[in-house]
Amino acid sequence: MKTLGIVSTSQLRIINDLGSTRTTFRALEEVKEYVNKFRDGENMYYLNAEGRKLVNSKRVMKKTTTAMHYIMRNDLYIALECPENWRNEQKLSSKKHGITVIADAYFQTSNVINVVEVDHKQKMAANKLKIEKYKKMIEVGTLSPDTRFFWITVTEYRRQQLIELMQGMNANVFTINDFH
Repeated sequence: MKTLGIVSTSQLRIINDLGSTRTTFRALEEVKEYVNKFRDGENMYYLNAEGRKLVNSKRVMKKTTTAMHYIMRNDLYIALECPENWRNEQKLSSKKHGITVIADAYFQTSNVINVVEVDHKQKMAANKLKIEKYKKMIEVGTLSPDTRFFWITVTEYRRQQLIELMQGMNANVFTINDFH
């Protein structure tokens, strides 16, 4: 939870290899004084003040309208085999060229940069602008042409729009239905 923010019961079960949902609930019962939960299709958990203190986290999470953003990002985290060097909300910039982008997540594998983006309720114009910035960063050498982009969105129509916008980029676009 320190790394991912808000996590669903099923995601906790998979990430921690807990086997059954019942075992997951038993494990969560043992840490209930450190977490808050709410329901959005299934139980969602995040660290409360005591939990943050226990794991030395300063990031305050609350039940918000962006919870599904976190859940979708976690789906990619799991699908990409839980990279150890996964970092959420990473700033990527080229000061020389005046380009700054905040990636929803970022990690490296075998010297390849991997950028994760979540399109939950974002306007397609905002996605287009972000993609243009990434393309510019590749063009000026801030990012390698080998940089891999992983996007997750909510509909097949939006997936097709993102694929079209990312022509020429090393990109994979998923929908939430690919994981649920």
